[in-house]
Amino acid sequence: MAILETRNLNKRFGGLQVTSDVNLALEPGELHCLIGPNGAGKSTLFRLILGEYAPSSGQVIYDGHDITALQSHDRIRRGISVKFQVPGIFKALSVRQNLEIALQHHLEGHSLRGAIKSQLEFLNLSADAAQLAGNLSHGQKQWLEIGMAVALKPKLLLLDEPTAGMSPDETRATGDLVRALNAEGMTVLAVEHDMAFVRQVASRVTVLHFGRIFAQGDIDSIVADERVAEIYLGQGHGPHHG
Repeated sequence: MAILETRNLNKRFGGLQVTSDVNLALEPGELHCLIGPNGAGKSTLFRLILGEYAPSSGQVIYDGHDITALQSHDRIRRGISVKFQVPGIFKALSVRQNLEIALQHHLEGHSLRGAIKSQLEFLNLSADAAQLAGNLSHGQKQWLEIGMAVALKPKLLLLDEPTAGMSPDETRATGDLVRALNAEGMTVLAVEHDMAFVRQVASRVTVLHFGRIFAQGDIDSIVADERVAEIYLGQGHGPHHG
């Protein structure tokens, strides 16, 4: 059974059709990337899945339940977590305090300290635990926020352009991080532009174009698809490049 399914999902803003009959299904344990030119409707689809937007029509099914009418916080409580493009970290607090905030509702005392320690190690931030989060590099801020998003061990992690603005090395490290989370059993759906990252992590790729599913398959078949190259070339860069 799919862990996440969208059924004929439509979203209109006034006269503008932003997502059009999107049928997407994610298997449990899948690492799925959503790509497409700017304005393809990727962010809108994300917000529909998260419950920040209500669809004009269609359904969102999660873990066998229709969650279309549920608020975002109820979806999060059921095991969906999200990391948006702009880090929502507490810049004036230390790295350790940020993780403590993410974990404190569920753990305390010894187990809280243990969880923070292992999370710092996992994120390669142990040496920076006492640093103010605002002083971290761009890549480290993104890793800290991924750490906060996965602190509660969600079943489904949504990542919105996790490597935007990163160097190639940081991008590769982020890919390793996401693959490690996936290896622990977390299902991941990432909206991403960077094809090196998509190639590194994705088991399946969905291409959105004008709000519709344009193509779907493994990364090799997507990159080899001339129609996909064409919609990207209209933007001045193909999926072969960054």
